[in-house]
Amino acid sequence: MNQSQKPLDITARQSGQSGFYSDVVKEHFFHPQNFMENEEGYEADGMGMVGSPACGDVMRVWIKVDPQTSRITDCKWKTFGCASAIASTSMMSVMLTENGGMTLDQARNIKPQDIMERLGGLPVRKIHCSVLGDKALRMAINDYYRRQGEIDKIEIEQGRVIDKVLKITDHDIEEAVLEGADTLEKVQNKTKVGTGDPSCIPEVEQLIRFYKEKYFG
Repeated sequence: MNQSQKPLDITARQSGQSGFYSDVVKEHFFHPQNFMENEEGYEADGMGMVGSPACGDVMRVWIKVDPQTSRITDCKWKTFGCASAIASTSMMSVMLTENGGMTLDQARNIKPQDIMERLGGLPVRKIHCSVLGDKALRMAINDYYRRQGEIDKIEIEQGRVIDKVLKITDHDIEEAVLEGADTLEKVQNKTKVGTGDPSCIPEVEQLIRFYKEKYFG
């Protein structure tokens, strides 16, 4: 697909490294499934967004839901991101809607590892790109329940506070590791954890080891 054929919101900042990607990843990058071509007139039941245009990747996910079965009947998405982010979200949208669609409970349990397995893997330093889609999805599901007035079904993602001064959570540390911070110094550069509450540093180091093992082996 040449530049003129690409949807405007898809940018391949890593296109020069396509050899690092599996054939499945490249197929979903060059031929993304369920990409949102035109938001106008699309009546979504829920929408979620993560990221910021100021700092990099942005992901938006829209879902339609069968209220009788709570199954996702359609999923659209749009992103400013690299090949890994595009392919991961494209594959996620397929997983959500194949075989009659996942239930909302099933969709909430999709993990980046599930998506990566279907893609045939991702380069280690691009694994963090696969977490955008499932986060936006969970926000879209929360938005659906909000619109339906089922407030009790909304799940707010919260983490356990590690640095009690700066209110930095284990989720903040997890995201930093996923983004490539594999040492305490790198995690502190991203989060400032431990600069407000130095007593938490041993626990931070333990979490870094845990998340490195979890995601990178």
